[in-house]
Amino acid sequence: MGFLNGVNALTLVFAALLVFAIAYRYYGVFMAAKVLRLNAKNVTPAIEFADGKDYVATNKNVLFGHHFAAIAAAGPLVGPVLAAQFGYLPGALWILIGCVLAGGVHDMVVLFASVRHKGESLATIASKEIGKGTGLIAGFAILFILILTLAGLSLACISAMHEASWSLFTVIATMPIAIIMGLIMRFRKNSVILASIIGGILLFAGIAGGHELMQFKEISNLFHWRIETISIAITVYGFLASVLPVWLLLVPRDYLSTYLKIGTILMLTIGVIFIHPTLQMPAITELVHGGGPVIGGPVLPFIFIVIACGAISGFHAVIATGTTPKMLTNEREILFVGYGAMLVEGFVALMALIAACTLAPGDYFAINTPKEMYEAFVAANPNLHPVDLDYFVEKIGVDLYGRTGGAVSLAVGMAHIFNKIPFIDDLMTYWYNFAVMFEAVFILTAIDAGTRVGRFFLQEMLGNVIPKFNDKSWIPGIVISSLTFTFSWGYLVYTGNVSSIWPLFGISNQLLAACGLIVCTTMLIRINRKKYALCSAIPGVFMAIITFWAGYEQIKYMYLPQKQYLLTFLASLAIVLMLVVFVNTFKRWYHLLKLKADKTDQYGETVKELAER
Repeated sequence: MGFLNGVNALTLVFAALLVFAIAYRYYGVFMAAKVLRLNAKNVTPAIEFADGKDYVATNKNVLFGHHFAAIAAAGPLVGPVLAAQFGYLPGALWILIGCVLAGGVHDMVVLFASVRHKGESLATIASKEIGKGTGLIAGFAILFILILTLAGLSLACISAMHEASWSLFTVIATMPIAIIMGLIMRFRKNSVILASIIGGILLFAGIAGGHELMQFKEISNLFHWRIETISIAITVYGFLASVLPVWLLLVPRDYLSTYLKIGTILMLTIGVIFIHPTLQMPAITELVHGGGPVIGGPVLPFIFIVIACGAISGFHAVIATGTTPKMLTNEREILFVGYGAMLVEGFVALMALIAACTLAPGDYFAINTPKEMYEAFVAANPNLHPVDLDYFVEKIGVDLYGRTGGAVSLAVGMAHIFNKIPFIDDLMTYWYNFAVMFEAVFILTAIDAGTRVGRFFLQEMLGNVIPKFNDKSWIPGIVISSLTFTFSWGYLVYTGNVSSIWPLFGISNQLLAACGLIVCTTMLIRINRKKYALCSAIPGVFMAIITFWAGYEQIKYMYLPQKQYLLTFLASLAIVLMLVVFVNTFKRWYHLLKLKADKTDQYGETVKELAER
């Protein structure tokens, strides 16, 4: 692999852009036209059930911004950075292949299934397509996984904003700006461009003005919050985003955040084009066999688990069956919103991988190795000593040794690239803090959408016992469901217990991705797309197998030897619940494949069986 070492980062960027452009033009269009047969004449839930709160027909560009902001959380940033331990090649290959053939397909198919089922959740889809028992089990599994995911994402967001006054100020500023944008778009026709311009100007003013305001110690101290305070604030924000009308806060804030997200990634891409950095991390490291300080397991199967959202992610199924299908105006927009947003997220993941791999390997491992393990690691790997890290520490003014988790190494990598762009160099501190703020905004937009979707899930499940909860306009039901769900993950964050369950995020998230693909494949078989159903069935079964393998490895070789029995129980519970769902689904496949397509559904298509919408 020596010939692949020292590759210019620009080569990887152009390769990714080429792959994603071809994938959208051909495979994405094939999925839309042949597999899903999207039809602009079909009435979507946003129009059929319009209520001005959750079901709101939304401009496709605004909806793309909301969907991308909601699905793109810590995964495409932190996952690839951690996977850099194995070298840049395994991560780059999985991002490119997984995003095109698995992640993009997953997001399109799940969004399509939800739109055809009145914008309802994955658990409800499973109940109607497979059976009520399977739907109930899937509901508990998804709710359990979603709580773990939101708690983990909140922890990552808190870690990014803690002791970062400028970042905290800017994140808070995006909320009133979003409300102004929401009011403009709601009460002024054809005002998306006007709201976008006003929002963009205010966001830039908030970023630049926040940096200047934080130079005053008295103001800076006002935004120097304790971890406990940030924990409570994020929980309160999650509650508000889940109960307020979707057009007022959640959608415009996610849309606004997309400017910052995509803008920063474009800046990073321009930086790569300008300075042509070399990937200092080798194509493949000796740690592919396991035993690394960042990821203890081997590259197979853990590369598929560590890089979650950048290639395929179950959290996307939560959004694609939650907020997004209730706002889609035209069925054919599923290609742009579902597949398109996934490809953009894949590019984000690749840029995060590049940022980490442009650091000297010694610097990367010094940042990501726990301090108590660092001396032993360097003794065993004397060639991996720090190169520029002391310079970064001096310029940034922060101790960077032993800052595990990926977020700090990504911020340093981004600052390292930005700092070399002509005319804006010597601003290392500025770029580091900007990168931290960027990460916090990235993560928070998934927390708000995820909390709202969690409320939908809980309302549906409670509605099976107390029918009144099925009334989406019943205020007590909305408030009770929101408070219960928000408290469940907020308590984990506040007490700090979430830090022990963060490693479960990868396993549970990818199990949910497999669930989304496998459950929705059932619908494709039922509506007589047997041959084309392989497009979702193959990646679904692959992800199920690879995740069960990783779960077994994690339990046997990591959790049990370290006597982490709580982690063992939670991981085992997620695996068992999903295994039951998969077995019942495969039985349903076998039954459907034997049936003839001799019925006509409400869309005028010939199907094997009719299903409740």
